[in-house]
Amino acid sequence: MPTRRGLVLGAGALAAMPPWRRARAADAAERHGLSSFGELKYGPDFAHFDYVNPMAPRGGRFSAQLAATTGNQSLNTFNTLNIYVLRGDGAAGMPLTFDSLMVRALDEPDALYGLVARAVTVSPDGLTYTFALRPQARFHDGSPLTARDAAFSLKLLRDKGHPEIAEVIRPMTDARAEGDGRLVVTFAPGRARDLPLFVAQLPLFSAAYYAGRDFEASTLDAPLGSGPYRVGTVDPGRSIGLERVPDYWAAELPVNVGQNNFDAIRYEYFRDRTVAFEAFKSGAFTFREEFTARVWATGYDFPAMTEARVVREMVPDARPSGTQGWWINTRRAAFRDPRVREAIGLCFDFEWSNRNLMYGAYTRTASFFENSDLKATGKPSAEELALLEPFKDLPPEVFGEAWTPPVSDGSGQDRALLKRADALLREAGCTRQGGSLMLPGGQPLTLEFLDEDPVFQAVTQPFIRNLGLLGIKASLRTVDPSQYQARLKDFDFDVTPRRYSSGLTPGAELRETYGSRSAGTAGSNNLSGIANPAIDALLTAVADATSRADLTTACRALDRVLRAGRYWVPMWYASTHRLALWDVFGRPATPPKYDLGAPGTWWFDADKAKRIGRD
Repeated sequence: MPTRRGLVLGAGALAAMPPWRRARAADAAERHGLSSFGELKYGPDFAHFDYVNPMAPRGGRFSAQLAATTGNQSLNTFNTLNIYVLRGDGAAGMPLTFDSLMVRALDEPDALYGLVARAVTVSPDGLTYTFALRPQARFHDGSPLTARDAAFSLKLLRDKGHPEIAEVIRPMTDARAEGDGRLVVTFAPGRARDLPLFVAQLPLFSAAYYAGRDFEASTLDAPLGSGPYRVGTVDPGRSIGLERVPDYWAAELPVNVGQNNFDAIRYEYFRDRTVAFEAFKSGAFTFREEFTARVWATGYDFPAMTEARVVREMVPDARPSGTQGWWINTRRAAFRDPRVREAIGLCFDFEWSNRNLMYGAYTRTASFFENSDLKATGKPSAEELALLEPFKDLPPEVFGEAWTPPVSDGSGQDRALLKRADALLREAGCTRQGGSLMLPGGQPLTLEFLDEDPVFQAVTQPFIRNLGLLGIKASLRTVDPSQYQARLKDFDFDVTPRRYSSGLTPGAELRETYGSRSAGTAGSNNLSGIANPAIDALLTAVADATSRADLTTACRALDRVLRAGRYWVPMWYASTHRLALWDVFGRPATPPKYDLGAPGTWWFDADKAKRIGRD
């Protein structure tokens, strides 16, 4: 069952600065990389990342479905090639067509190394980042990618970009070019710790290209990029093909050696998962990550599998599992009382669903930072209490054992949990009139689960039946992807499923999902409408943490308060990737710790392909 001019300081001022700023003040020299806490695995002269094969052959094809979204992307369709604005449903693969100032190392929690920027200098106060750009950087039409393009791009994304970008980079006060090769980016005092890293990973656009075009338009015209791939064939809503740029300007840089090996990458779209699986079985695409436990357990007995032309494996996933669940829209009066939200959650019998519908493949999610050290456990530490105690109106449970979802008896209708839910509803002022549960104002409590994919239907229907036992009139509505995205952008829903990932070093981007400002921003990720001063303060503590220990403490404290809010009904997670592959790929001996590495570090193995007749 199933997604970035120095000031002269006196000794007294320097001593008063946070540790991360003192380090920068002590060393304002150019640096080849950045990380949240100054830790870099690779030195300035590294030849390539450890998780690549520098001799990987180039050629062949990689094809898959989109497995995680960013910007305005939808998993099931697309109607625009611009994924960085709110309008439209964006196509897969577009980030591969753009370069950024710096790129992630996939075997470190948050380290970045230079791509378009060969180096960066940080001012003593940590508010000015000066990037030295590589003079050889080029767009696909051969025109130079300069600091003017970079400054244009960053300001464009701040002012007109998708909310998940624009809201995060709002504290970027300016981006200006000093000639072609020098970009100066300034931030407001109090900016979040990771904001410069977020900015350094944003796509860079051609200022000349957009001089006569509307950046916010929904369009199927391929934008001018500078990345390792360019758009090839486009069949709107069905598939998009990308072609490797043979003269890509950055192919031999250390951050790219051994990567971008496929000549062609194609993403296929299907509105029905069963149809998608049948297409994979027939060889319509070659890489599949399986998100449905039932299919993984019972569906892989087709000829290509038994003939070893398709192989399966489970790959450990060391990243936080993310927050997958049903998000309850607290903007609606019916769901503003946390007791009502908790009662709703008590009607989901995970144990029954996991055993009967998901082959016991999952573990119940409890935390907003599940599968990581950032998850709150037990009682708060002294350091956590120091962050929590200023907020005296927090629920008492925040100061006790971390809340976890109750374990049912596995019957599918746990009477004890349903009785507890009924008591919570009565405490909230709800009453029963016949077979209906009435809110304190006299209106019946109704609830609609909104989705764009029927994949959760088998789990949602028993949930709905249990809600009915309490007199809650619940229903499930599946709409087409465009309507679904439109309704989410306007927060026009009661409950909807969604999975978010926080990364290994969460920071300012969490505000876009849990912060009060984002609650009123159309198209933001704050689906539940969370607007809580304590959460806002803890989000600041996360964003401003000066060490990994401080980050861990702040995340654990935030986790406790978010859990206590009952903003979602947590689903489940698995700490592995389930992969099914047509056996045509080669992979490095040492995979990246924090990513699958596909398709970036993989390659087409001609000998394997010939063996199974796919050469």
